[in-house]
Amino acid sequence: MNGLGPGPWLRLTAVAGALATGAAVVSGVLRLGAGHEALAALALPPLVALVVTARLAHRRLLPVAATALALLLVEIGVGGVVGLFGAADWAVPVHLAVAALAFAATLVAAAGTLRRSAPRRSAARDYVTLTKPRIMSLLLLTGGCGYVVGARGDPALGRLALTLLGLALACGGASALNHVLDRDVDRLMGARTRARPVAAQRMPPSRALEFGLALSAASFVLLAGVVNLLTAALALVGNLFYVVVYTGLLKRRTPQNIVIGGAAGAVPPLVGWAAATGRLTLAAFLLFAIVFLWTPPHFWALALLLKEHYAAAKIPMLPVVAGDAETVRRIVRYSVLLVAFTLVPVGLGFGPLYLGAAALLGGVFVALALRLRARPAARPAALLFHYSLLYLALLFAAAALDSVLA
Repeated sequence: MNGLGPGPWLRLTAVAGALATGAAVVSGVLRLGAGHEALAALALPPLVALVVTARLAHRRLLPVAATALALLLVEIGVGGVVGLFGAADWAVPVHLAVAALAFAATLVAAAGTLRRSAPRRSAARDYVTLTKPRIMSLLLLTGGCGYVVGARGDPALGRLALTLLGLALACGGASALNHVLDRDVDRLMGARTRARPVAAQRMPPSRALEFGLALSAASFVLLAGVVNLLTAALALVGNLFYVVVYTGLLKRRTPQNIVIGGAAGAVPPLVGWAAATGRLTLAAFLLFAIVFLWTPPHFWALALLLKEHYAAAKIPMLPVVAGDAETVRRIVRYSVLLVAFTLVPVGLGFGPLYLGAAALLGGVFVALALRLRARPAARPAALLFHYSLLYLALLFAAAALDSVLA
């Protein structure tokens, strides 16, 4: 990816993997049972991040990183066999020996990241920019409101804070990886995206890659370790769907990119709900569906404003391939469908405050979409786009407040 050696985020990831693997070995020697298994599992995300980064940016680290990961997987597998079938005379020594080899390999991998200096540094504000904080703020709001609704208005605030931190790490990691994958089209999408750190070449792609994978691994470790495994898995699924499915597969290939890819942005309410309850219910999936249906009219309104930029970057957004008139028609259809669907949760116990907000906010949403159809111009499109952000925030806040007051 470039000639730079490993940067601080990769070094931190490698050291974290080594420390977690070492802790797993010690817990195995002390026979801590479930604690040992948990530590071994929590060592996996940083090692996976290390292997992926090595494969893409630092090939010399790949053999030892892959060996460390393989040995840890074998150690976990042997531990699982011991747990299921009992400890034969040979099993425990083999288990500990493989764990010790995995620890040794992670130490060598960590040392490998420290071997070469990294003379080029990036500004802290560029790392913040990689996380797309404005987009993240709306994702955290829907995730937090999903938590409050799932907790029936009585959330454990400490657990909520940890959930939002883990979700922020997942969102920030996915956004950083998006910067890496989209650095070429960002240079063609106007001054706003051209000034992004990787596109503007203020930050090497390998540094952004390391940062994104480090945040993603930290998210999984935090959520799995202090919240629950379902929450961690959902955050990871949202991360991968955004990076691999939307950015990597759909964005440059189909005008349905944002329709399908919108599932990634709809995951945070599921994350919040799972953190509060440890499971997913129909109500949680209704919150997911609301964000999923909201995404196309929101982004198509933006795409109308940036049509020339998308065309220059050869991104097949709907206005580019189908024209403004068809885009506006679909915006109206999705807006009506969205507003109608927001009334469905009332049948599952969402109260009058939510119902009133859904009706009032939705009425304005449809009115703005119809205004855009009557006058398809930049100003009505911009008004709908900006209102859609406020709409989703207020709708989810109303759902959370409704559950608190119920």
